[in-house]
Amino acid sequence: MAAPSGRAAVLLRVGRVPGLSPVPRRYLYKKKWATTAPRIPAPRLALHHFDTTYSLQLQELWPAVRSAMLCEQKYGALLNNFACADLTAQRLELLSATDFVSEAARRARCWQESAGVGGERRKTSLEGSGGDGTTLPTETSPLLRASLSSNVKCYTFPRGDISRFHPARPDSLGILSYYLMDAASLLPVLALNVQPDDFVLDLCAAPGGKMLALLQTGACGHLAANDVSISRTKRLYHILNSYVPKEVRETVSVTSHDGRDWGELQGGTFHKVLVDVPCTTDRHSVMEEENNIFHKMRTKERQMLPMLQLQLLMAGILAAKPEGEVVYSTCSLSQLQNEHVVERAIDIAETQFGITVHIEDLSHFRTLFQDTFCFFSGCRLGELVLPHLTANFGPMYFCKLRRA
Repeated sequence: MAAPSGRAAVLLRVGRVPGLSPVPRRYLYKKKWATTAPRIPAPRLALHHFDTTYSLQLQELWPAVRSAMLCEQKYGALLNNFACADLTAQRLELLSATDFVSEAARRARCWQESAGVGGERRKTSLEGSGGDGTTLPTETSPLLRASLSSNVKCYTFPRGDISRFHPARPDSLGILSYYLMDAASLLPVLALNVQPDDFVLDLCAAPGGKMLALLQTGACGHLAANDVSISRTKRLYHILNSYVPKEVRETVSVTSHDGRDWGELQGGTFHKVLVDVPCTTDRHSVMEEENNIFHKMRTKERQMLPMLQLQLLMAGILAAKPEGEVVYSTCSLSQLQNEHVVERAIDIAETQFGITVHIEDLSHFRTLFQDTFCFFSGCRLGELVLPHLTANFGPMYFCKLRRA
């Protein structure tokens, strides 16, 4: 008798269990165990890192800041003066949005006018109740010297209003009417306080929002917009072509140099320098997996950030003229990337280059913009905007330096 083959052989080998059909060979498999642990998403790594560091830095404020960073970011609409600005402003105001820059400038004028009333009052103290119910600054306060560009206009919705702006529409010439950006990103530009015919350097200009805001001042004699990445400079050209007419674009030079070398390329050239450095981009890091610096493959890059930031700030200081002004900014809460970089740069400028650098007082920004942003009162150098659920801008750190 021939030996059973095929399906019959399988049945004999496996055996038949009552109520259970045999398993065909093609469905039998051997379990395999993963040789490595599952990859932890970069946003989770970022959040764990921030929980460890920022809970110590911000203490009881951290839970609220953490919640805000995990929620949808709020935006402002930077009005494009090269388009039909008046008509666009009317449309934005119909949406109950207000220009927070103009409101701050109006408040500053009220304080200045109140401070100038009465010679005796001016000689003694200027503290007291202002016309809008706030406290007047002292005679030496930077509020009395506050100067904001009347040309820069940025519309935001009121605190607690999470409405979103519609995408901008082009006018008859194809120029877009406004640019959507984190409104806190405008503060470093306002702090730079560009004056007519200033030569201005935007050392790390991409993606281009601050570059566009600098052009809105109407004061740049020449603007050098630089970014080390050629692909990112394409974004700068796109912004210029979409928002700026040709005759104004001719006052802008776009380059792709390594910003760290700029002090050697054009040292002592610029009246104003904006150094908006690469950073951990805290909000992006806790929300997005793509291009996240907390990815394990980018650990070394992240650890080297403070050194890169220091080198860029030093290049910015060296690029400034004597008496020139430099604004350093990040979109991070990190003291290591903010105050510590500024302190180290001041020390190196003095010891290695014989350049004295003074920190300018920007505390009046807290008062001028208190209705729009939430500021951290514990910032030792410069100013820091904290994300908050009722005013979900930032984070944005900025510090102004003057080269002697």
